[in-house]
Amino acid sequence: MKLDKDLVREILLQVEANPDPMGWTELEFPGRSDEDVAYQVENLNEAGFLHADNLTSSSGYDWRAKQLTYEGHEFLETVRDPEIWRDTKEAAKKIGSSSVEVLFEIGKNFVKQKLAEHGVHLP
Repeated sequence: MKLDKDLVREILLQVEANPDPMGWTELEFPGRSDEDVAYQVENLNEAGFLHADNLTSSSGYDWRAKQLTYEGHEFLETVRDPEIWRDTKEAAKKIGSSSVEVLFEIGKNFVKQKLAEHGVHLP
């Protein structure tokens, strides 16, 4: 299975919108298999972007998202803007990398560029 950049972002948005930080977020994506969603959740958990529980059993592969970590919130704030997200994905495609950490760093650079266009310069 491959990391799905768009699904990763959508998962983070849905988890952020969950009003119950102690319960699991019911993630529903039409046209996506439960296994694909679970795989993305597992990777986001490993990357430290969200807290999740491994509920895999003999009945199937299952990871459930609970809440975003600080890193997850930071990543989401970086790529929330659709224009920055599009530019981030395009840049990642050009270099042939799509790890969550690489997407985060690319997104940060686009945010810095946008701030510089408005006269704000960060190191």
